[in-house]
Amino acid sequence: MAGSGTVFASALEGMNHVKSDSGEMLAKPFLDVCNHLLPVLDKFGAAFAPVKSDWLDSKYSSSPSEFNLLYSIVRVEIEAKTAKSSSSCTNALLWLTRAMDYLVELFRNLHDNPDWPMSKACNEAYGKTLKKWHNWLASSSFSVGIKLAPERKKFMDILGGETPELNSDMGKFCANFSPLLEENHRFLPPDFSLKSGPIMYQ
Repeated sequence: MAGSGTVFASALEGMNHVKSDSGEMLAKPFLDVCNHLLPVLDKFGAAFAPVKSDWLDSKYSSSPSEFNLLYSIVRVEIEAKTAKSSSSCTNALLWLTRAMDYLVELFRNLHDNPDWPMSKACNEAYGKTLKKWHNWLASSSFSVGIKLAPERKKFMDILGGETPELNSDMGKFCANFSPLLEENHRFLPPDFSLKSGPIMYQ
């Protein structure tokens, strides 16, 4: 197991259980991994406040046997022709995946560039991930959120301290979680790639 002193330890352990024996993504383990890291977004203020996995957690809990596989939630909505609704679990999974894309890129920047200030790490990550999906209002909200973000040292302390252990766990998380997010993007309906508004799915 990864070092127990970092925020990544539980997520790394959880990733060992994300896939079924047949290689399919399991709903609860995937959402649990996300939930270990999502509190990090709270440090960026209201811009990320709506990005939660609550709807997906609730859907899974409503019928754990039916929704044991993550994509079964999406398949049910596609069949019912409700997947494109802004309040669908499909849309929730899309934005959860995009938010985790951002976090992975942010952690990768911090891991690979120890001299970068927090603002640069955040903005570079945003440019590579969420920016293309955001309208002007969402981009403005993000810019405000970046100004509210803690300085690098304080942020790294929140994660567990800028130590070799944290750096190792952070690198492992980025390497191992990125392929799961890419798998989500490949599965989700292609017409969901259109630009969207703020990071919301209400």
